[in-house]
Amino acid sequence: MATDTADGTLLVPVSNPETVERLIDTAVDIARGRSLRILALHVVEVPAQVPLSEGHQLVEEDGEERRVLADARERVEAADVPVETTLRYARDVATGIVGAVGEHDADGLLLGWHGRPRRRDIILGSFIDRVLAEADCDVFVKRIRRPARHVDSILVPVADGPHSDLAVDLAGALATEHDASVRLVHVVASDADDAAVENANALLKESAGTLPEGLDIETDVLQHDHVPGAINDETTYHDLTILGATRDPFLRRKLVGSVAEGVGRSAASAVMLVRSEPEE
Repeated sequence: MATDTADGTLLVPVSNPETVERLIDTAVDIARGRSLRILALHVVEVPAQVPLSEGHQLVEEDGEERRVLADARERVEAADVPVETTLRYARDVATGIVGAVGEHDADGLLLGWHGRPRRRDIILGSFIDRVLAEADCDVFVKRIRRPARHVDSILVPVADGPHSDLAVDLAGALATEHDASVRLVHVVASDADDAAVENANALLKESAGTLPEGLDIETDVLQHDHVPGAINDETTYHDLTILGATRDPFLRRKLVGSVAEGVGRSAASAVMLVRSEPEE
């Protein structure tokens, strides 16, 4: 059993036995890079006609809910990372996850996302959208679509703001864990003037300066009139793309943004979307 020297908690909701391995692999990387213990959570949805206090009657002793948590625990313990597991009873998944973030004072939350085509008014998924809006901690959304592969290179599209800062910070932690290179890019218009390009290079230099020493770091200003397209082209050459959430004026209160969503759905690489803890 791992010695618990962690500085905080990473909450990881698990439900699908077919994807728990890939989600836990990512959780272990984040936990190691940020000195966190892992709390694997399974939310049991309790129908309105059943009191929450009786929710435990819906779960069998050897039911799938307990099996998926046991699988998660076994995988984390094998990686020598501190881990606990918990069942939570709630009326819906989003309420259960947000409540667990508060109850356990989680520092981070990792969610799995299948990247399915969006429906009107739903960006990532009915419960993920709510969690992004309400969870009072850093949130990491990992697109789970194909078997995991080794991470040799990480792409980070850089913009202004705390979400982008979190993306760069996470890239540094994962690059250190995997001995991977990091490429920071910023997209400007194809007809951008010298001042715009200079400002973009300054932003990239500032971001690169926050990464751990000794990493293989490259920065590049991309001139293109379609930001998601430019980034998606770059994802072909990398194993993982990490993007900070953006506020798109056309989406108003949506916390992901059209750029991050577009890349998240179409990128050739694995993708992680990140949203930093809301300011008080």
